[in-house]
Amino acid sequence: MQLYDKTLGEFLEKYAYETPDQEFMVYPDRDLRFTYKTFNDRVDKLAKGLLYTGVKKGDKVGVWAKNVPDWMTFMFATAKIGAVLVTVNTNYKLAELEYLIQNADLHTICIVNGYRDSDYVNMLFELIPELKNQQRGSLNSEKFPTLKNVVFIGPEKHRGMYNTAELILLGSHVDDVELESAKLKVNCHDVVNMQYTSGTTGFPKGVMLTHHNILNNGNTVGQCMNYTAADRLLVCVPLFHCFGCVLAVCAILPAGGTMVMVEDFDPLMVLASVQKEKCTALYGVPTMFLAELNHPMFDMFDLSSLRTGIMAGAPCPVETMREVMEKMNMKDVIIVYGLTEASPGITATRTFDSAEIRATTVGKALPFVEAKIVNPETGGDCEPGEQGEICCRGYNVMKGYYKMEEATANVIDKDGWLHSGDLGVMDEHGYFKVTGRIKDMIIRGGENIYPREIENFIYRMPEVETVEVAGVPSPKYGEQVGAFIRLKEGATLNEEDVQEFCRGNIARYKIPKYIFFVKEYPMTASGKIQKYRLKEWSVELLKEKGIQAI
Repeated sequence: MQLYDKTLGEFLEKYAYETPDQEFMVYPDRDLRFTYKTFNDRVDKLAKGLLYTGVKKGDKVGVWAKNVPDWMTFMFATAKIGAVLVTVNTNYKLAELEYLIQNADLHTICIVNGYRDSDYVNMLFELIPELKNQQRGSLNSEKFPTLKNVVFIGPEKHRGMYNTAELILLGSHVDDVELESAKLKVNCHDVVNMQYTSGTTGFPKGVMLTHHNILNNGNTVGQCMNYTAADRLLVCVPLFHCFGCVLAVCAILPAGGTMVMVEDFDPLMVLASVQKEKCTALYGVPTMFLAELNHPMFDMFDLSSLRTGIMAGAPCPVETMREVMEKMNMKDVIIVYGLTEASPGITATRTFDSAEIRATTVGKALPFVEAKIVNPETGGDCEPGEQGEICCRGYNVMKGYYKMEEATANVIDKDGWLHSGDLGVMDEHGYFKVTGRIKDMIIRGGENIYPREIENFIYRMPEVETVEVAGVPSPKYGEQVGAFIRLKEGATLNEEDVQEFCRGNIARYKIPKYIFFVKEYPMTASGKIQKYRLKEWSVELLKEKGIQAI
């Protein structure tokens, strides 16, 4: 295995030349198929369209869309001309979008109609009223001085916006020599992608990732699953997140394989697509796999083509891992741990690891990545089995947070180690376990309590499907322990049952003072539970019950 000094565009062009008829991207619900050559041709046309509208090297181009076919076209078109693709969370509302456009200095933003209850077109008109009375390509916004273009991804026409067909048509007026000249200026160490951290702990920050970061991270993770050109990966995780645009796209691309796309996660569509396209790999967070396994039509589908995949983004219950391996035929499924700032992978289990190791650890450091556990207070290295902060160093560490030098210095130390903010332990064989998050730590009357420890214990109750533990504000102790539990279908429990189960088994101060039975959790669009919102939510839930926190 080696580290590549190639760009996204160079890899795409390599396979467009070597295996032009190999399928690169398939949408089975509409039988839309792109070979490497047809996709590369479309990318070049769109890249020339972007050049025509004034996009140049270093300019930021935002994409605000679910997994539509041209999401990927914009990803590669911007990469070829040296622009920076800024991924925009599909769940963003007006204030979040305003923050991102300003913070990222967007030059162009590309949107679809909307997502769920959000109308993106009207939101843009509300945010940028000048769109309705200014010529396309000549936007002069008082609020967003760097923003010059709005592109609608699709055939529909809207005031002040280009659509993709028009952009491609405009590109036909640009000479191929201009595109080739732009491509020659692109270096693998240039920033190609900017992702805003999902905001589980506060204000999002723009994480700057290079071609070198994401291509090598995707490739090494792909090698952990033994990807070849014969692999067909079902992509149902969002492309705006590293799980999609790195662990999926940048793992399949170096292998010359195929991506089978689902526009928005739907368990039935996933199962049907795996069968129809004979997919060999499938990704998801544990809640996605649970939705597939528990779907009433699960047994109707032939999943025998599946071999491998990734479960990531949240802790995986042991039983879920076993079911995925046995019922979904994913004997070689792996766990990947990381964070956006690490491009994102730091550690991964391997296909030869036992089922127990894959269910209870996040594996060993990825090739060419150093990982260690440090004492958060002293900065010294921890001994095997000793809890501390997970840190990594290597090619995968981000270039930094955009326009935030101080914030960057707070997470990347002078020796180049990226501090994850996650607590973990490493055993004597180099396997890592994530035990909690430093910022998730509950401090009750001076006692440090790590939510993961209590969650793992409550998971032993057969009635519990998922549990999240967070601090509940307390006037007496500062914080009390709160457990937010979702029960398995048909199961019943009361608060006393949970507390009695804990009593005598975990320290008294760790026993949840408050138990909340919930149907869902506040989530980021990438499937992560927003712990900080659980704390806020607990105050509301207690009010509804008429309980005064103590």
